[in-house]
This record gives sequence, C-alpha cells and structure tokens, in this order.
Amino acid sequence: MNRAADGRGQTANVSAAARAYRRGVVFVLLGSVSSSWLGLGVRVMESATAWQILAYRSLGAILFLLAFIALRNPGRLVATFRAAGLASIVAGIGLAAAFSGIIVAIQGASVANAMFLLAAAPFLAAVLGRLLLGERVRGATWAAILCAFIGVGIMVAEGIGFGHVRGNVAGLIGALGLATYIVALRRGHLTDMLPCNVIGGVIGLAVAATVCLSTGDGLAISLHDTLWSLAMGVFQLGLALVLFTMGSRTVPAADMTLLAMTEVVLAPFWVWLVFGETAGVFTLIGGALLLAAVAVDAVTGVRDRKTNGGPR
Repeated sequence: MNRAADGRGQTANVSAAARAYRRGVVFVLLGSVSSSWLGLGVRVMESATAWQILAYRSLGAILFLLAFIALRNPGRLVATFRAAGLASIVAGIGLAAAFSGIIVAIQGASVANAMFLLAAAPFLAAVLGRLLLGERVRGATWAAILCAFIGVGIMVAEGIGFGHVRGNVAGLIGALGLATYIVALRRGHLTDMLPCNVIGGVIGLAVAATVCLSTGDGLAISLHDTLWSLAMGVFQLGLALVLFTMGSRTVPAADMTLLAMTEVVLAPFWVWLVFGETAGVFTLIGGALLLAAVAVDAVTGVRDRKTNGGPR
C-alpha cells in the first residue's frame, strides 16, 4: 500500500513539474512578444538617438517596475530588494550589459551582426547554467539551440560582416550579458528577483545618460519621442522583464534563452504589419527554422517532465 501511495505521489510530482514548466514557457514567450516591438518603437521616433531612447526607455521601465513591486509587496519595497541578494545585482549588471552591448553593436557594425551575435546567448546560457547551476541541458535543447543559431544566421546572412571589431565585440558582450542575466535569475528563482530588473534599468539609464551628455547629444528630445520611449519602457521592456522573471522560476537557463529568441522573428513581423516593410526570403526561411527549434524544444521539454520530472 505504501508503495502504491509512493507511486501516486511521484506521478503527481511529475505532472506538477510538467505544468509548472509549461506555465513558465508561456510566460517567457509572452515576454518575448512584449519585447519584440522595439524596432516598431524606434521606427516611429522623430529624431531621438539610440542612447536617448535607451535612457528614457530605462526610466519608464524603472518607474513601472518599482510600482509593480510596491503593489505586489505592500510596505515591503526595501525588504524585497534586500531579500533578492547578490544574484539580483549580478542579473542587473548582465541586463545592463545586454542593453548597452546590442546598441553599441548596432552602431559599430550592423543590425544583422547584432542579431547574429545575440543568437549566441543560448549557447552561453547553456554553458553557464551547467557550470554554475548544475542544470543538465537536454540533447533536444542542444539540437534546438544549434538549429536556432543557423536560423538566425540565415535571416541576417546578407548583412553579416566581420570587419567591425568594436561592434562585434560589443555584440558578444550583449549576448553574454543576456545569458548572465538569465542564469542569475535562475540562481535566485526561489526569491523575488524582480528587483534585479530595476537595478539593470538604473545602470542602463546611467550609462545611456552619460553617453548622451558626453557626446553632446544631451537628453532633450521632443515630447513625441519622450512619450514613446517611456511607453516602450513600460510595455516593451518593463512588462517583458516581469514575464521573463516569472518564467525563470521553472524554465532552465538554456531553454529560457532559446525561447527568448522568438523576439528575433517577431520584430520584423510587426514592422511588416504596421509599415508594410517586406521580409526577404532569407528572413522567412531563417525565421521558420528558428520558430521550429523553439517549438520542438518546448514540446520535448514538457514531454520530458511528464515522463520523469525533467532534468536534474
């Protein structure tokens, strides 16, 4: 009888793990959808530079996240930041590095280079997750990561060049920053890690403001650009970070970073939908390959957890 009860308990635990993983996947995918309209937001700007957009976007995200954390933890705002600990600081630094690295990569090389190098993030997250967290990476996930990397490569093949050292190094730093952010989220998944996003926003704002002031561009932009940048901070960044943080509780670092790559596919889709910018055949083929990789990884991940509770 005890053996039967133990079997039922184990089955229940496995089913719970599958449901939790599925819920985490949904959160991460919704976060990717939310963050994917960055290109759309940039398209409607009148004259703001990338660093000016980053400054006001970071400000919008900071205000949104502080309000969200305060409402979620009434009277415990400071205590929530203290409880997040060192992992939140590391995650915040990684997030700021991801913001800044991609912008510098775009300025120093090309959008294609930046996207291609960002696709290295799942590889880096898989390695860091294994070394620092002991998270086993499933064979299906490794295959999906490789497939996604090839897909992104196909999408941006015509624009990839390797003659811009500064831009390419910055792109790799951005990818490493994203991987570090997600691994740190996983490290602190038993606590409320939302404060790390505020920390990343503050660092990003400080870096962007410093660049704007040192280059002479300043922080004065039109009301139109200010409102759009702040709105991007709330909906394109702040909301996405909340969803990513919620998903990090149950989705391993490698899977989470791979799922986040759907942003690369969705970004040109929104621009096509609103502005009619057509996507080339390489973009369609590469995007389909990337989405197929994400779908296969998600489905096999749920199946793995239904079978044995997932990786240890």
